[in-house]
Amino acid sequence: MLRIDEVMNHYVALCTQVPLRPIRSEHDYEQALTSLNALLDAGARDEAHPLVDLLDILGDLIDEYENTLLLKAASTPGEILRFLMQQHGLGQSDLPEIGSQGVVSELLAGKRSLNVRQIRALASRFGVSPSLFMDTSSQNSSSRVTSKAGSS
Repeated sequence: MLRIDEVMNHYVALCTQVPLRPIRSEHDYEQALTSLNALLDAGARDEAHPLVDLLDILGDLIDEYENTLLLKAASTPGEILRFLMQQHGLGQSDLPEIGSQGVVSELLAGKRSLNVRQIRALASRFGVSPSLFMDTSSQNSSSRVTSKAGSS
C-alpha cells in the first residue's frame, strides 16, 4: 500500500537536493545543471549506478527547458518550424499535412504564411501549442496587409 505521507516527505527531501519538477526560471535551470553535474561526477552515467534513472529524468527536464528557450528565441513561425523539423530529423517532403515540398520551402523561407489548418496540423504533429506558429510580429503582420492591399 502506498503511504502518501512517507512518499511526500521523501520527495520533498529529494527535491531540496535535485529539482525534480519542470524548470521554469533561470534559477531553476542553474540548480538543475548543478545537480546534473554532481550526479555525473558521482558516476551516475554508468548504467549500473543506482542514480542513473535520476540522471536521465533530470537530463530530460533540462532538455525540455532548453528546447523551450530555443523555441521562444525563434522569431518567426518558419524558424520555429525549421527548428522542430531538425529536432525530429524531418525534411521538407516529410510534412504532407501542410502541403508539398515547395509549400514547406516557401514557409521556411518566409515567403508564405501558415494558415489555420496548417497550424493545427503542425501543433498536433509536434505536440506543441498552436500559438508557437502564429506570427505576432508587427513587421510581418503589416507586410501581409500591404501585400494583400497591393494585390487587389
